[in-house]
Amino acid sequence: MKNINSYLAQVLSVPIEKVNACSLHYEVKKIPKNQFLLQYGEICRHIFFVEKGLLKMYSIDKNGKEHIIQFAPESWLISDRSSLYFNEKSVYYIEAVEDSEVLFLHPDFFNKLVEQFPNSIERSDFLLQKHIRSLQNRINSLLGETAEERYMKFIKMYPDLLLRVPQWMIASYLGITPESLSRVRKELARKNFVPDR
Repeated sequence: MKNINSYLAQVLSVPIEKVNACSLHYEVKKIPKNQFLLQYGEICRHIFFVEKGLLKMYSIDKNGKEHIIQFAPESWLISDRSSLYFNEKSVYYIEAVEDSEVLFLHPDFFNKLVEQFPNSIERSDFLLQKHIRSLQNRINSLLGETAEERYMKFIKMYPDLLLRVPQWMIASYLGITPESLSRVRKELARKNFVPDR
């Protein structure tokens, strides 16, 4: 489990010789492409860590249109926090975009870490605050930024996804139509913009 071990050691400051012991608090599953980890109306029971592959979380509106809230490539966490922590029925879907290897972390995973490794509490709290900041920035972006500005932020946040997901998914995440995204990309190409790989 290369990615989770690296995440625990480097991000959460778990001593490298102790990371394998953390496996008691998660289980590993292979998730085929297009399989759901969570569906509308279910209670979310886990936090998902992507060891390999790609997941997406999205909602579907009353017209059947999909709205992607988040992508989760390797070493990312994804979950419906409202459902997980408040025992509410989820309004989201979490689905594998690619064949994936996913760690199902128990809801108290981070609490167990703090009990065993008190130094990780500061890092865990920092990650939570960082996640909240990211959500706030995303809301502000959707409300007030141009499609081009949103696309540039997408590239910065998910630099390796341009070649891994279809254009309509990127458009869904950005809150624009695929046609609008196509125009944005053509305009950037005209400006000789080349995204980092």
